[in-house]
Amino acid sequence: MTIIELTCADARASIAPLGAELRTWRAGGRDLIWTPDPAIWNATAPLLFPIVGWARDGQIRVGDRGYAIGVHGFAAASLFTIEAQQADEVTLALRDDARTASRYPFGFQFRITYRLSRTALRIDLEIANTGAAMMPYACGLHPGFRWPFAGGDPKDYLIRFAEAEVPEVPVIAPGGLFSACRRAIPLAGRDLPLAADLFAAEALCFLDANSHALDFIAPDGEHLSIATEGFPHWALWARPGAPFLSIESWSGHGDPEGFDGELVDKPSMILLQPSARRRHGATYAWHPALGTAPY
Repeated sequence: MTIIELTCADARASIAPLGAELRTWRAGGRDLIWTPDPAIWNATAPLLFPIVGWARDGQIRVGDRGYAIGVHGFAAASLFTIEAQQADEVTLALRDDARTASRYPFGFQFRITYRLSRTALRIDLEIANTGAAMMPYACGLHPGFRWPFAGGDPKDYLIRFAEAEVPEVPVIAPGGLFSACRRAIPLAGRDLPLAADLFAAEALCFLDANSHALDFIAPDGEHLSIATEGFPHWALWARPGAPFLSIESWSGHGDPEGFDGELVDKPSMILLQPSARRRHGATYAWHPALGTAPY
């Protein structure tokens, strides 16, 4: 499988056609995406579609039929085709076929564009309903960033949301389902210190967040900024002790505990009419430490 290489000045990014997955991104002299380790997590930035999170009993229901589907859907394990490519930009697409129909009985086109600049990477998703029925879907981005990405102790890094957020997150029930219970986290207004044990229990999911942007900040002030459109939810996830932090942007989320309805009734699904299209996007940007010259 040939890896797609993007360049812009000294910036570099690479994308695998399998899953249209971002494999590397280098900006400011930094390698920002973590290197996968099969013993920890053998992915770097999987795409999430047509669901986000877990479905109860590993199935979605459409009409009177159940369809087996894995966590986050099937896009990450699907081969995308290249539609257009330039030195600093590429567009890839996934379309429904017999394989996808056995998991998700809708006609669709999932298109993703990566655009690289010297200090930023822009990702645009476009989902189209190519079938004759209303199509419920969710999508998301799941990049794993090096942590630490700029040296120093991981526990001295923090997440700073653009707006104040509620210092509680849902408790994740067995099977990856969202319970009605919530637990406190050490979030003070906009700032979340990244303590070593923060992810010992589960991911931190900020549903219907106030913020559409956040910063991932190193001790010296160097940081990654992430700004999104069309993603109302954030999730932060890491395996304890592993050198990465996944900062996820979601349009939907996993099934609530006890949910046994159809896919169309699942909370936070987008209902797309035939021939309609919907766009989602995110900009990831690297910023140097305060008081230092840009790379």
